[in-house]
Amino acid sequence: MTNILLPVDGSDNALRAVRDLIAKRDWFHTPVELHLLNVQLPIVSGLVKSFISASQLESYYRDQGVAALAPARSVLDQAGMSYQHHIGVGGLAETILDYAREKQSGLIIMGTHGRGAVGNVLLGSVASRVLHEAQVPVLLVS
Repeated sequence: MTNILLPVDGSDNALRAVRDLIAKRDWFHTPVELHLLNVQLPIVSGLVKSFISASQLESYYRDQGVAALAPARSVLDQAGMSYQHHIGVGGLAETILDYAREKQSGLIIMGTHGRGAVGNVLLGSVASRVLHEAQVPVLLVS
């Protein structure tokens, strides 16, 4: 079984990575176990946290994550490709790398730029960090 982690943020670039995987699924000689991941940045302001409960915050992360995952899930459903979806909260690159280790991914497929990525001109800062720190191959789709 080929275990793939595919981080998505709802951006067009992330959706291109999903479509690229679908187009290349015949490359894999074993069935694909696909993990879609959306990472929500934590709300760290103590002031904000004093006005909302932990359950409200959890609900917010879940709602935002589900919305960001929806386009990718729709494309995968139409292609008949099975997957599991996850919503993480934390630093973007750190959470992606943690999930790759936790899920024992053999490959990470991701877009080169996501929503609001301001990093390098040719490669977003999150993609760049994942590429340099991942312990498994990373396929970047632009």
